[in-house]
Amino acid sequence: MGADRALPPLAPLPDLVLRPLVQGALTEDLGQHGDLTSAIMIAEKSMTEAMIVARENGRIAGLDCARLAFSMLDPAIGFTAKVNDGQDVTAGQEIVQISGNTRAILAAERTALNFLGHLSGIATMTQAFVVQLRGTKAKMACTRKTLPGLRAVQKYAVRAGGGINHRFGLGDAILIKDNHIAALGSVAKAMQAARVSAGHMRKIEIEVDALVQLEEALPFRPDVVLLDNMDLKTLTAAVKMVDGRAITEASGGVSLQNLAAIAATGVDVISSSALTMKARALDLALDFTV
Repeated sequence: MGADRALPPLAPLPDLVLRPLVQGALTEDLGQHGDLTSAIMIAEKSMTEAMIVARENGRIAGLDCARLAFSMLDPAIGFTAKVNDGQDVTAGQEIVQISGNTRAILAAERTALNFLGHLSGIATMTQAFVVQLRGTKAKMACTRKTLPGLRAVQKYAVRAGGGINHRFGLGDAILIKDNHIAALGSVAKAMQAARVSAGHMRKIEIEVDALVQLEEALPFRPDVVLLDNMDLKTLTAAVKMVDGRAITEASGGVSLQNLAAIAATGVDVISSSALTMKARALDLALDFTV
C-alpha cells in the first residue's frame, strides 16, 4: 500500500470518548440475560489465550475500541496489540494477542470485532482513495454523512487511512449550501449574511454548482468554495477563476475511478461520503490458541 504523504501524527481518541460507544454496544449485545451459550458451556473460571487475525489485506483502525470491549467485561484480560492504528496488515497477520477469562473473551468478541472491522474498513477504503491522489496537491476528506453516534470514531478511521476530516458538527464552521441560498434568494445575500455574523475565528465555505454562482460569491471572500457536482471542464475553469483566493473543494460523484482526474484539475480538497458510508468492514477473526 505504501506510505502516505506527510500528515500530522494520528492522535488517539481518549477512552472518555470511546467508553460510552463501547458500553452501548456491549449492552445491546448482552441484553438482559448475558451470554447464555457461554454461561451454559464454559466453566466460570476457565482461562484461554486467543488472537485477532486479519483475513485480508487492509489498514487497521479501532484498536482502542476493541481493547475497551474486553476490559469493560473483565479488567484482568490481557490485550497486546501487535500493530498500531494506521498500520497496514496482510492476510494471516496477527493483530492482537488476548488472554484471560474465557467467558469474558467470548462475550466481548463480537463487539470488539464489530468496531475493529468497521473502522479498519473505513481506514482501508480511505487509504485506497489517498493512493490515487499521489503526485497531486489534493487531500482526501470525509463528510458529515456518518452513522449516528459513531462520527468521532469514523472520522478517526479516516485519519488512520491518511485522509482529513471535514466538519464534525454544524457549529464548526459556516457552510452555505444550496438550500441556504434558496432560502435567502441568492448567493450574494447568503454571503452577506455570513460575513455580517461570522467572527474572526469562523471559516466561511459556500457550495456552488455553476460558474455564475462562483463569480457571485468570490467578491465576498469566502474561505472555501465547495464545487459541487461539476464536470471536469467546469471544475478546471472554477479552479482557474478562484486563482488561489480560496481553498477549492470538489465534491459529488467522487469514486476511485474518477478521483485522479478530479485531482488533476488542481483542487485543494476532494470530499466524499463514500469513505464513511460505503466502506466494507475489514475481515478479521478471533481465534483461540489455547
